[in-house]
Amino acid sequence: MITIEFNKKIIAEKLALKNFAISLTKNSDEANDLLQDTYVKAITYREKFGENTNLKAWLFTIMKNTFINSYKKNIKTKQLISSGDDKLLNEAFKQNSYDHCDSKINAKQIINEIKNLEDDYKIPFSKYYSGYKYEEIANDLQIPLGTVKNKIFIARKILMEKLAYLKNKS
Repeated sequence: MITIEFNKKIIAEKLALKNFAISLTKNSDEANDLLQDTYVKAITYREKFGENTNLKAWLFTIMKNTFINSYKKNIKTKQLISSGDDKLLNEAFKQNSYDHCDSKINAKQIINEIKNLEDDYKIPFSKYYSGYKYEEIANDLQIPLGTVKNKIFIARKILMEKLAYLKNKS
């Protein structure tokens, strides 16, 4: 099967795939992401598709496996984050930061400022930074979504002010 023919056939399965994605994720945005990931993998591994294979079943298998792998990854991440260990936040921050010697503020100072936030702001901010979505934080903390967004906004504002002070102080 040539590439154009293959692409047309997988696009023809979009509605069925989208419905399956929604049934797995229960969220339209996540379903769209899953659908896109499925298409990318199908196109990437097109050469592994056998001529006598059921295309729809093959695509559904890719989607199901992608969803399961993503779910397992998210569960492991949430278990690490929800353990409440400050070392995990430190490690996550260090892995995502650029702590160069010419920087006026280093990762340790930033982490200390995050630790110094009131729990009301530190907990939602840390969860958001660690990858939780606003809705997940609201559900976990049992507070309204708007409150979560506000607390994270205020935490960012406080941190920016403190870090600006530290930068000017150096």
